[in-house]
Amino acid sequence: MRKRLAVLGLGLATLALASRPAAAQRERLSMDPGWRFTPGDPAGAQRPGFNDGGWRRVNLPHDWSIEGTPERNAPAGGRGAYLPTGIGWYRKEFRVPAHARGREVWLQFDGIYENADVWVNGAHVGRRPYGYTSVSYDVTKDLESGVNVVAVRVDNSAQPNSRWYTGSGIYRHTWLTIAAPVHVAHWGVYVTTPFVDSSRAMVLVRTRVDNDLAVARQGVLRTVLVDAAGREVARADTAFALEGGAHEAVVQRLFVADPRRWSVDDPAMYAVHSAVLEGAQAVDTADTPFGIRTIAFDADRGFLLNGQPVKLHGVNLHESAGAVGTAVPERIWRSELAKLKAMGVNAIRTSHNPPAPEFLDLCDRMGFLVMDEAFDEWTYGKVPFGYHLYFATWADSDVTAYVHRDRNHPSVILWSAGNEIGEQTTPEGVTILRHLVGLFHAEDPTRPVTTGNDQIHADGHPALLSFLDGEDVVGYNYVDRWHERRELFAEEDRVAHPDWKMVGTESESAGNAFGDVYSLGSDSAKVEPNYTTGMMRAENLLRWIDVHPYFSGDFMWTGVDYLGEAIWPSKGFPSGALDITGRPKDSYYLYQSRWTDTPVLHLFPHWNWPGREGQMIPVLAYTNCTSVELFLNGRSMGTKRLQFPQPGTSGGWNSYATPPVPVTTNDLHVTWDVPYEPGTLVAVGTRDGRVACHDTVRTAGSPAAVRVTTGRDTVTADPRDVALVRFAIVDSAGTVVPTASNDVHVSVSGGTIVGLDNGDLTNHEPYRMDHRAAFNGRGLAIFRADRPGVLRVTMTANGLRSATVDVQVVQGHPLAVVPAAR
Repeated sequence: MRKRLAVLGLGLATLALASRPAAAQRERLSMDPGWRFTPGDPAGAQRPGFNDGGWRRVNLPHDWSIEGTPERNAPAGGRGAYLPTGIGWYRKEFRVPAHARGREVWLQFDGIYENADVWVNGAHVGRRPYGYTSVSYDVTKDLESGVNVVAVRVDNSAQPNSRWYTGSGIYRHTWLTIAAPVHVAHWGVYVTTPFVDSSRAMVLVRTRVDNDLAVARQGVLRTVLVDAAGREVARADTAFALEGGAHEAVVQRLFVADPRRWSVDDPAMYAVHSAVLEGAQAVDTADTPFGIRTIAFDADRGFLLNGQPVKLHGVNLHESAGAVGTAVPERIWRSELAKLKAMGVNAIRTSHNPPAPEFLDLCDRMGFLVMDEAFDEWTYGKVPFGYHLYFATWADSDVTAYVHRDRNHPSVILWSAGNEIGEQTTPEGVTILRHLVGLFHAEDPTRPVTTGNDQIHADGHPALLSFLDGEDVVGYNYVDRWHERRELFAEEDRVAHPDWKMVGTESESAGNAFGDVYSLGSDSAKVEPNYTTGMMRAENLLRWIDVHPYFSGDFMWTGVDYLGEAIWPSKGFPSGALDITGRPKDSYYLYQSRWTDTPVLHLFPHWNWPGREGQMIPVLAYTNCTSVELFLNGRSMGTKRLQFPQPGTSGGWNSYATPPVPVTTNDLHVTWDVPYEPGTLVAVGTRDGRVACHDTVRTAGSPAAVRVTTGRDTVTADPRDVALVRFAIVDSAGTVVPTASNDVHVSVSGGTIVGLDNGDLTNHEPYRMDHRAAFNGRGLAIFRADRPGVLRVTMTANGLRSATVDVQVVQGHPLAVVPAAR
C-alpha cells in the first residue's frame, strides 16, 4: 500500500552538475505563487467548489502574524511578540503538466506553523501538528487532469504554544515533485564519508529505489559524483530488481582522489547525481549535494574537523528575522550570516527547532558548523499548548523526517534532541533520551547527539547523571550561571567524568539594545555603563573556554536579536551581537576581536552628551591590538595595553594548540575616563609597534539630511530575493546623529515594500507601513522588485534633505512554477 506521508529532506543547493539524459523527466516545481488567503475558519473551505474570490492573493512563503500590530493583550503575549495568531486558510488552483499523467506526484511543504491540515480536490491528504517539520504528501491518486485545488487549514489559535515568536501560516517554500513510478525515493539518498585523508576519500552512498507499479521491474542505479565545477570524479552502476510495490536500499562505495575536504575556511561541495536506468534510458534522476569531511568530538581535544581541533565560536539563532517574521527570504539570511562570519562565528545552533532547508544550504556554502536541534519540549510542558501535547504521538516521525532531510549537509555536525528539557532530572527523562538517541543513531550513525542542559551542577543527581551519561556529547546551557561556582563546576565534571565530551550549548552574551550602552547614574553626576555585568560575564567565559581545550566551544545567546520572549513594552529579546535589522552592535566587536585575525578596534559610546560638559564619561574599546592610545580633540588621554597570543595552528588570535598567553588586564576591553567636551575621539591601535587600525567617534550636529545605502548594486527579479536599503539621519558634515528619531517616509517604484524596521524593540507600529522613525539615527527598509529594470527608492523627512538610490534589477534564476488554473 502506498503511504501518503513521505519524508522530506534538504533543499538542493545550486551546483554545476553533470548533464543528465534528456529522457529523465523528474521535475521539482515551485508552488509558491498564486495562493489565496483568509484569516478565520470559514466552513467548507476544503471543498474544490468553495468560493474564495474575496480572499487575499498572496505568494508563499507567508507569515500572517508579522502583518499585524503588537497588542498588549494578544493571546500569544510576550512570547509571541504580542502579535496576532489564530486560524487561517490557504487555497490554490493549479494544473499539473500533461506529461505528469502516469507518473508519481508529491506535494511538499517545507514548514507550516502549525497544526496544518491539507486537502487536494477535497480529499484529506495529511495533518502535521509540529510547525517545523518538512513533509511531503503523495497526491498521485488525488489529482485531476484539469483544474486541481489544494487547501490548507492552519491552526495557530491555542496560545501560548511557544516561548518565542513563531509566526503563522505557510511560512516556508512549497513544491510539487513529479517522478517516474520507478524512482529514487523522496530524500532517499544518504551520503557519508567514512574514510577521508588528503589523497583519497571513500564516499558511501545509500539510495532507496521505489517501484510504485503493481508489476516487477528491474534496472540499474547509476551514481555519479561531481565536484562544484561539474567534473565527474567517480561513478558506480548497480543492478536492482524490484517486485511490484517494493523498494530496495542500494549501497555503493565510490572513491575520490585528492578530495577537497569541506571546512569552515574552504566549504568545498560535491554532489551525487543519481539516475535510475531501464535499459539505456534514465527514467528518473535526483541530485544531492554533500561535502567530504570527517568530524569527531574528543574528551581531551574538543571538536575535531578533518582531524584538527577547531574551537566552536557559536551563536544561537531563532527562526524569525525582524520585519519579515518567519517568512525569511534567503537574501536576509545570507546577509546576516555574512556579518556573523566576519565577526568570527563558525558555528550555529538552530534554537530550538529544525531550520528551513535553504538555511542549511547557506551554512554548507558559507562554512558554518551546525547543531541541528529538534525540540524545546518533550512530555513536560513549558507553555500550556506546546509540543508536549504531541510528543508521544509525533516525536518519532518528526525526528525521522528532519534527520532524513538534513543528514547530507556537511555543515551539520551535531544533533540536539532538545533544549532545557524538564525531564533532565527524572527517570522517565533517561528513558526518553535513550529512545531518542537510539532513533538518531539508527537514521544517522555518523553524528553524535546532545541536549542543551540547564540543570547541570557538580553536586550530582542520580537521574541527571544517568541522563548526561546517555548523551554522546554533554551540552552545558549557561556554563557560568549556577551559584557561586560559575564555570568551576565544568572543571569538577572534567575530573569526575573524564570520558565526557563537552560543549557549551548556550551562554550569556555581551549583547544589549543598539546604542543602549550608557545611562545616567543616580546622582546624575557621572555617566555609567549599564551593561557591565553581562559584558564581564561574557569576557570571563571567553577566557575560560580559550584555556580549556577539552571544552569544544560555545554557542552564545544570541547572534541576532529576535521577536518574542519579551515583557511589554518590548516585543523582543535584545541579546544579539546584531540588532534585529542585522546591524552590528558594540558587543559584535568583542567577539570579532577574540575570534578573528583581522585587526579590530571599536570605540564607543557616541560622543553627543549636551549638558554633560566636564563630566567623566567612560570610553571603551574592543580590540585585538596590543596597545591603544586615545585622543580627544588631539590631546592624548593615555595608552592602554592588552596582550594577546600570536596566531596558532587553529587560527585566530587565540591558539588552541596551547593555552593562550593571559591578557595583562582582567578585561577583554580597555577603558578611559574622559571629561566630556564636544569634538572628536580618535583611538589608534598598534601591533608590534606599528599602527594596525584606528577608530573615530565625532560629535554630530543637528539633523540635516537622510542618507541611504544599499549593500548591493543589483537585485534579482525573483520573489525569493529582496533589496536591503539602510537609512541614517546625518548632520551637514555627513556624521550620523546618534540621538535622532526623525520620521522617515519611503516611496518606491519598480517594486514593493516588504517591511520597515529601525531596531527599536519597543516600537509597536506595524512593519508594513511607508514610514518609520529612525532609532539612534538609523533604520532599514526591505523591498522586493517587480520586474527587471530599476528599483528606485526615495526617502524623505520633514525639514531634511531627501535621498534617492537606484538598484538595478536583473533577471533572476528561472523558477519552474506549477501552471495556474485558467
